[in-house]
Amino acid sequence: MRYNDFGIDFKYLLVNERDRKFGVNINTVGFQPIPPDTVYPSTDHPKSYYFNPCKGRVLSEYQILYISKGRGTFTSESTKKTNIKKGQIILLFPGQWHTYCPSIETGWNEYYIGFEGSIIDNLVENEFLTPKNQILDVGVSEEFVSLYSSAIHVAKNEKKTAQQYLAGIVLHLIGMVISYSQNKNLEQNDSGQLMERAKIIMNENIYRQIDIQGIATNLGTSYSWFRKEFKEYTGFSPAQYFQELKLRKAKELLSETNLTIKEIAYKLDFSSYEYFLSFFRKRVGVTPSDYRV
Repeated sequence: MRYNDFGIDFKYLLVNERDRKFGVNINTVGFQPIPPDTVYPSTDHPKSYYFNPCKGRVLSEYQILYISKGRGTFTSESTKKTNIKKGQIILLFPGQWHTYCPSIETGWNEYYIGFEGSIIDNLVENEFLTPKNQILDVGVSEEFVSLYSSAIHVAKNEKKTAQQYLAGIVLHLIGMVISYSQNKNLEQNDSGQLMERAKIIMNENIYRQIDIQGIATNLGTSYSWFRKEFKEYTGFSPAQYFQELKLRKAKELLSETNLTIKEIAYKLDFSSYEYFLSFFRKRVGVTPSDYRV
């Protein structure tokens, strides 16, 4: 079974003059999984973002890309051709020629967010972010995936002041990138990286059922070792952790969408509507209907 095939998901945003005065404004945010032997990039993107990896491109904004799976290459005006692997961040700067693409043998999973503003210009001027160091090792971490996922969710809801909410996420992301890449004592061991990888797989497959033993196989470990290490790492068994993710998403859908309770149960791939009602009430203490009120 293949994992991390969540499907391409992105949003391009409109920015008004008041948004620009905030100091950070977001133009685009998204996720795209590129399977092996696939044409890259997707032609679904607007012309201003689409590019031929053989020719490269120049953007008018900053971008932070996070590679959660697979490998590839990156090249820019200031960075010679460099191999990219999962757990690395790629920083893109406005006005700078660059190109990148996943390996045809492995593909990759790519999270990205594009932004601009005076606050970011100041960070670059003071070299908190710099074209001299565009590839940063931050490790495989569900925290990064969760931040990008939150940004996609906020952008697609298009609520008032979404730009300011997204600006906060960008600054949080930048802070994490700087901290994780510069503080070597925060680097996780191989076991921790595998557990983070497992958490990402669960996060990216929240709308379907997964085979826990299949995840262990996917990670190249035995199921007994994986289950023991995962529980020590998170405090939950893998199955319990995945249920907690589904519960969190169910609460989010109940609070922020008009989907019916049956639609939410179906969307999250619970075995039945009745089971979802029983599961939710047992875990939360109230019915989904009461929680929504």
